[in-house]
Amino acid sequence: MRTLFVGVLACIAFTMNAQKNAQIRIYPEQGTRQISRHIYGQFAEHLGSCIYGGLWVGPESDIPNTDGYRNDVLEALKNLQIPNLRWPGGCFADEYHWMDGIGPRENRPKMVNNNWGGTIEDNSFGTHEFLNLCELLGCEPYISANVGSGTVEEMAKWVEYMTSEGDSPMARLRRENGRDKAWKVKFLGVGNESWGCGGSMRPEYYADLYRRYATYCRNYDDNRLFKIASGASDYDYNWTEVLMKNAGGHMDGLSLHYYTVTGWSGSKGSATEFNKEDYYWTMGKCLEIEDVLVKHIRIMDKYDPRKKVALMLDEWGTWWDEEPGTIRGHLYQQNTMRDAFVAALTLNLFHKYTDRLKMTNIAQIVNVLQSMILTNNEKMVLTPTYHIFEMYKVHQDATHLPLDLICEKVSVRDNREVPLVSASASKDNNGKIHITLANVDLDNNQEITLDLNNQKISKVNGRILTSRSINDHNTFDNPELVKPVAFTGAKVEKGLVKINLPAKSIVVLEVN
Repeated sequence: MRTLFVGVLACIAFTMNAQKNAQIRIYPEQGTRQISRHIYGQFAEHLGSCIYGGLWVGPESDIPNTDGYRNDVLEALKNLQIPNLRWPGGCFADEYHWMDGIGPRENRPKMVNNNWGGTIEDNSFGTHEFLNLCELLGCEPYISANVGSGTVEEMAKWVEYMTSEGDSPMARLRRENGRDKAWKVKFLGVGNESWGCGGSMRPEYYADLYRRYATYCRNYDDNRLFKIASGASDYDYNWTEVLMKNAGGHMDGLSLHYYTVTGWSGSKGSATEFNKEDYYWTMGKCLEIEDVLVKHIRIMDKYDPRKKVALMLDEWGTWWDEEPGTIRGHLYQQNTMRDAFVAALTLNLFHKYTDRLKMTNIAQIVNVLQSMILTNNEKMVLTPTYHIFEMYKVHQDATHLPLDLICEKVSVRDNREVPLVSASASKDNNGKIHITLANVDLDNNQEITLDLNNQKISKVNGRILTSRSINDHNTFDNPELVKPVAFTGAKVEKGLVKINLPAKSIVVLEVN
């Protein structure tokens, strides 16, 4: 019985000179829902140097590679235990014609990447290269297929090409191109941002179009597609209403996009040069995703009370101005401790909604927006966001544990209030409890009392990610300025865990 605290997240008024104390009670016996590993999904678009120079350098490159894939990036991504990878977009998906990306690379036609800087795309990274990469990483492919400029026939043939084991025309073509066995492809996105770059459609029109396209995306042999409709942008609740009403019975998932961004016109602000007010505003903006999720979920519950349709937040993350001196339209941005906090707070929040939220994909995996990795020719650097995903991987497929949190909060502009502590907890298959904690406060430690509701505790250990400045980031000259180290600020006292959580720090605890 939960009696000590009221509500999942409660906060007391923030006072500038008050001692920073927080209390957390976790209820291990009440955990019933699994945190799907697909909450930790990734996204790779033909945008800037995400694919070319990031994931792929080609087999003839002097950069060490395995069949064209960068060895350093491969190893780093394997360490994240990536559950799925979305490709080829993004906006690029609805101008991508998959047959341009198969066959001998030297014969593949080129195209202009109209959405992202007008770069010439040579299609040397196509279906085989992507699906083989997923096999190397041990992750599930998530194909985003072309509705905006493609045809039903084109999409249907792509599914056949990838998944048919029989003597079908597209299976024969795949074999001619060097792949005998069909791939396993579960996740199929039927269009992307159909309200915008994917066709500027009305929801009523797209709902009918989705039903038509999805009808011809068939299951071949033992491959079973999980069909995902192109969903809303952040606050467009009408899009979700119309899609669920008119096409909900024909889909397995419905996507949603939400970016932590200052605005879509003019400057979005520097990724590295920002002040304290900017930082706290960013925390408020990223946490606003909870209200957005709740409202979209409420609409989905109205039409689908049994929660058969999954919510797929397949684009999220920070979006800042491109780094000075980089190519316009390539969306290359640095990644600071501020971005790490956006990742940590957002992931902690996602865990609460896994009865409906089954997949999320941060944008993007390498060299674009809030990426895991940055590359420059032969050099590679891991970002603070990478370290969050690596530290948080203990939550993948674990059982979510409800908790109550009492902490202080700070008011920021636009009438937002930001709790100064964020937390989530889970229990893995071995019975170990993991707790992820973030102290949002830039200046003050948090003294946290953690109560596991009479759970016997023998020991606790952990890791911490922090730095001297919230603006700190890793560079090719200083690649390990921000990295996790052992955390010794937690101890067991009289059945409770006492934690001294440093200012601007993120911690993962393991409790035995």
